[in-house]
Amino acid sequence: MITFSVLITLLSIPSILHVARTRHLYDDVGHFRKQHDHGIPRLGGVAIFVSFTITLLLFSIIDKNIPISYLLTASIILFIMGLKDDLSGVNPSTKFLIQFIVATILVILGDIRFTSMYGVFGVYAIPYITSAILSILFIILIINAFNLIDGIDGLAGTTCIIVNGAFTILFTHMKHYEMAAVSLTIAGAVLGFLRYNLTPAKIFMGDAGSLLIGLISAIMAIRFIELNKFTGTTTPAVISAPAVAFAILIVPIFDTLRVFTLRVLYRKSPFSADRNHIHHRILRLGYTHLQTTFILGGINILLIVIVLVFAPLGNLTLMILILASSMLFNWAITFFLRTKEREKLSVRNLFV
Repeated sequence: MITFSVLITLLSIPSILHVARTRHLYDDVGHFRKQHDHGIPRLGGVAIFVSFTITLLLFSIIDKNIPISYLLTASIILFIMGLKDDLSGVNPSTKFLIQFIVATILVILGDIRFTSMYGVFGVYAIPYITSAILSILFIILIINAFNLIDGIDGLAGTTCIIVNGAFTILFTHMKHYEMAAVSLTIAGAVLGFLRYNLTPAKIFMGDAGSLLIGLISAIMAIRFIELNKFTGTTTPAVISAPAVAFAILIVPIFDTLRVFTLRVLYRKSPFSADRNHIHHRILRLGYTHLQTTFILGGINILLIVIVLVFAPLGNLTLMILILASSMLFNWAITFFLRTKEREKLSVRNLFV
């Protein structure tokens, strides 16, 4: 199955590159956030979407735990909006409206939602309205979080593979093979894409790709947590599932919460673009795109392993540990950046 999804992506991208070059469909190299000085097509999401959709339909993945019809409907709507944004741009308010519609379809019609707080802050069962609102907000958060980390070669794709690779292993351990197949399919589609996206990148996934992988990752996280809920009669296969899911998604979540918080503190719009993302800061330390991707990917995997090992500590303790570790890592980057700036200033003063 993963072989099939990888092959579809690998076979699709050369044709997409040809069309993009013929029609001059390149990334906006003049934008201040861009890390490249030459035009690169940003239609890799087309290959990812095609591979993911064809593989799911061909292998007829059916599972009562995830309504594939609603999942594909939501994916198609989001893909169309993302593709339009890649080609001609979409108003931010329109993007959020479409994301809200997609999330509502999945939560209300597909019943893909949180039904409990799982003991975090001592809260368990929550009312339907609260459940729906939290689930919709979570899906929108993860969709945009993946979109925001798609700023350097390979990062969003590598993160998607780590996230959905982890969910594949966990769902397989839980004997939910159809759920594992969905995660494996999106991971395979992105793995084929990385062949052309790692430095030097020949193509970007664009919004059509980053929004899609964010959507699938959010759905997998919700279902993983729900399937490991304490019911009073059964013990879940994976304990402290919310903390495990938090560790799996920590790279996009932490980066998004961090930049949004800083923008609000500096009285800027939380949706204004800048180059203050964690990957931009690591690049300023002198690391390459590939090295930055490996650093963030390695930390992601390390936190997942730590949480799985210490799962008996409970959700709240583990979530505090994950957040504290992330903040410590961010502080270390700040420390080294300031040290580097001081060294540059000292050298400059020597020649004044």
